[in-house]
Amino acid sequence: MPWRAWVGMLAAGLLMPQPARKQVSLIVTNGTVVTMDAASRVIAAGAIAIDGRDIAAVGTAEAIAAAFSAPETIDAAGQIVLPGLINTHTHAPMVLYRGLADDLALMEWLQKYIFPAEARTVTADFVRAGTRLAALEMIQSGTTTYADMYYFEEVIAAATRDAGLRGVLGQTIIQFPVPDAKTPADGLARATAFVKQFAGDPLITPAFAPHAMYTLDTAMLKSIKAAADREGAPLIIHLAETRDEIAISRKQHNATPVQYLEAIGFWNPGSGAANSAFASGSGGTRRTLAAHAVHVSPADIRILAQRGVGVSHNPESNMKLASGTAPVVAMRTAKVQVGLGTDGAASNNDLDMFEAMRQAALLHKLQSGDPRVLPARTVLEMATIEGARALGLDRTIGSLEPGKRADAILVSMASARQTPLYDPISHLVYVTRGDDVKTTIVNGKVLMRDRNVLTLDEPAVLAEARRQAATVRAAVGK
Repeated sequence: MPWRAWVGMLAAGLLMPQPARKQVSLIVTNGTVVTMDAASRVIAAGAIAIDGRDIAAVGTAEAIAAAFSAPETIDAAGQIVLPGLINTHTHAPMVLYRGLADDLALMEWLQKYIFPAEARTVTADFVRAGTRLAALEMIQSGTTTYADMYYFEEVIAAATRDAGLRGVLGQTIIQFPVPDAKTPADGLARATAFVKQFAGDPLITPAFAPHAMYTLDTAMLKSIKAAADREGAPLIIHLAETRDEIAISRKQHNATPVQYLEAIGFWNPGSGAANSAFASGSGGTRRTLAAHAVHVSPADIRILAQRGVGVSHNPESNMKLASGTAPVVAMRTAKVQVGLGTDGAASNNDLDMFEAMRQAALLHKLQSGDPRVLPARTVLEMATIEGARALGLDRTIGSLEPGKRADAILVSMASARQTPLYDPISHLVYVTRGDDVKTTIVNGKVLMRDRNVLTLDEPAVLAEARRQAATVRAAVGK
């Protein structure tokens, strides 16, 4: 080599030893990365490095390539990379009742159709088939974590874990006989055993799920709360979903549902941000998630905020059942953590969180008369980091940050509907649908790549769901 060339390369640093790149398990690169972190970073040509279950780094594609290498790389060109969506309220197996009874008020829908159908058809096999179908739908539409309330929850947990999804799963306890428990005491015993069985699971957070204040008596609600305290487990409950529930509570207890539950000590412990996460369970602490909270007063909202209760807002189900519009803006102003949920597919009728985002944004603009209410970024927060806060899991999921679990999705921007693209966050809320999701990653594991689900046998899942649907038809005369 001529000496002048050698000197030139030395001066340029080309002959200097290059720092070794750290080996990680997976790199996702060349996408628009929407981090949902505290700085609200959007990285136009971004990448994330994933090391096992965790995010090792988030930055520009150039910086990640310089610092990391991996045996597997996903090219996200033309796609948005964002945290996996968090569905804070559903009933997974009820996908098998999708379209069974529509255009009805909640109490009529429950008492005349859903409760009788469940009594005739719900078995462990039914629940397994429904959960697998729901998991397939969620993976395909970008949900990576979901909160559930149903029966045979240990079967739901096993199917959820097998599919690779993350779940905060509550064993339902209710006053009347149901397929997995003849009495509420039986239901509580099942819930306690379920919580013990899945304690410490890397994907499953087990919970107690009292159905509602109007389907359980005071003694049982107190017993469930005490069990949750002993086990350090979360509580999930339907709350103030309809005007009928408010009327029942006022007649029986001379109080709103929130005030009644406060009076019996159900919301304790909890003091806002001091209330520890679902996942920690340390020192007997636990968090409560209230689904719906449609008919809550300013006084109710103050209680929810004081007690650190997370709320799941379910706009599509609430609209379809004409239950009302939850005061989401007032709750968020009071610092109540409000996530988004789909509710079960029997009353929605899908599990697409992109639909939930769009409907939440539009509903509150219409209801308030103010188009500035719940802008796209706020709604996306509710489906990601604020949903994680509502579940008490924001230290581990909800944003793309080093040290958090590697739960991420890749959304294609290639279709006519997605063109042109000016604002990625606006597109995610107002344009995107679940079938725009191309890749789903949970805990660092790729569950779907290029629309090919890797953890479930899709034809087998659909075939079994159709077999179960035939059983439902026979049972209810459809």
